[in-house]
Amino acid sequence: MPETKQPLVSIIVPVYNAASHIARCIESIRRQTYQNIEIILLNDGSKDVSLQVCEMYAKIDRRIILLDRDNRGVSATRNLGLKLARGEYLQFADSDDYLEPTATETLVTAAVNHQADMVIAPYFRVENVTKLEIDGIYKKEQVTLHGFLAPGFYDKKGFAVHLMEQPASFFYGVMWNKLYRRALVEEHGLACSEELDWSEDLLFNLEYIRYAERFVSVPVPVYYYVKTPGSLVATKVGLKNMVGVVATKAALFTYYKKLYEDIGLYEENKMQIYKYLVAVGADC
Repeated sequence: MPETKQPLVSIIVPVYNAASHIARCIESIRRQTYQNIEIILLNDGSKDVSLQVCEMYAKIDRRIILLDRDNRGVSATRNLGLKLARGEYLQFADSDDYLEPTATETLVTAAVNHQADMVIAPYFRVENVTKLEIDGIYKKEQVTLHGFLAPGFYDKKGFAVHLMEQPASFFYGVMWNKLYRRALVEEHGLACSEELDWSEDLLFNLEYIRYAERFVSVPVPVYYYVKTPGSLVATKVGLKNMVGVVATKAALFTYYKKLYEDIGLYEENKMQIYKYLVAVGADC
């Protein structure tokens, strides 16, 4: 895609106590083959040197927008990023993860070619991370590929039918393996829930899908999700928090069910839709 025709992409990165890996994340974004990006780094009250690392990068890359704030949590921080974003498209990354060099180019090319409202991509899960190598990339003891949707174009009903098959998966639930159209987010006032502390990504996606019409699945993995023992995600879904998880799933089911009612798929798929309540994500 010629650079003069490249739409601006806003890449939103919440940062909290990420000193050991934020440089890797930022470098993976700065080195994207797609150049017309703004990198929105949001320091959410980190108590380590994350802010100082971000400040260093902000001085050397004019595409970086850096904001420091008191700790409010990832949803509130992402919402601030949504307010600051100027791009035609929105992309998200978590500070302990990193992107494939062609991630943004892959997502934007698919969006432009198909006039898509959402682009979704496979991702790599990285486990048993050991030491930092000289080039800034962690050694990967185990890398597995995750993705459930055949490449191609989907209308809303077609995409929703496939969502029913793996409703609790990271593939559909998270925000970091997708590209969103900012105009759609603004038009419908979409935001991340600041009340939920688990599956807030899925709620955002369910609301977004209600208004999106055109979806594209690409075959190329774009993201490395680093699964860290004792991470926030692992803690949230631990056995001691299962009561909270069940309550959250029950609350989310209202939105999940309404999506299928709105697009006329609920009555014929009741049994499959209710399986969401007992579905377990295999890649968390």
